Amino acid sequence: MKNMAKLSKILLDPININNPITVQILGICSALAVTVKMKPAVVMALSVMFVLAFANVIISLLRNTIPTRIRIIVQLVVVAALVVLVDQVLKAYVYDVSKQLSVFVGLIITNCIIMGRLEAFALGNKPIPAFLDGIGNAAGYGVILVIVSFFRELLGSGTIWGYKVIPDSWFAAGYQNNGLMILPPMALITIGVIIWIQRGKYKELQGRS
Repeated sequence: MKNMAKLSKILLDPININNPITVQILGICSALAVTVKMKPAVVMALSVMFVLAFANVIISLLRNTIPTRIRIIVQLVVVAALVVLVDQVLKAYVYDVSKQLSVFVGLIITNCIIMGRLEAFALGNKPIPAFLDGIGNAAGYGVILVIVSFFRELLGSGTIWGYKVIPDSWFAAGYQNNGLMILPPMALITIGVIIWIQRGKYKELQGRS
């Protein structure tokens, strides 16, 4: 029972109370770049989840055999191999989204969330906890991407998942899409608002820099 509670904490904490973007302040660059629309944001989140979960497992399995001096190189090789696999699958099955994500799929290799979890968790834990840590941190990352992309697409383009949701009558009455929402600074401001709300809700996060 105690072990299950520990595994549950590993999985769920990064989604909220220890979110990699809003609490650990990691992975913000991609959050600014791929959240103009919901579809690429969701695909990026799923891609990071696949890479992080399986990279964690692989590094965990190899943790006792990796020489300390070359551990970063080994981690980069593992992550790069998984990223190449993800990139090829996206090009084969969702080519339009792959084009929208452009170089940002390849830049998953340098995502500080991934390298941070490999160093901080996978190298010191068994495969199952490492897998759950990867899923949890990627889910926390993905939740923020989805929230930010929802508001940016809705207010910036008047659509959700590419489908028009704001009726023409609103535009006829004078409503206009907010072009600022599709610019990177608004992604940063939206994330800032999320951080403000989260730290206002949880006292243990107040005062953390």
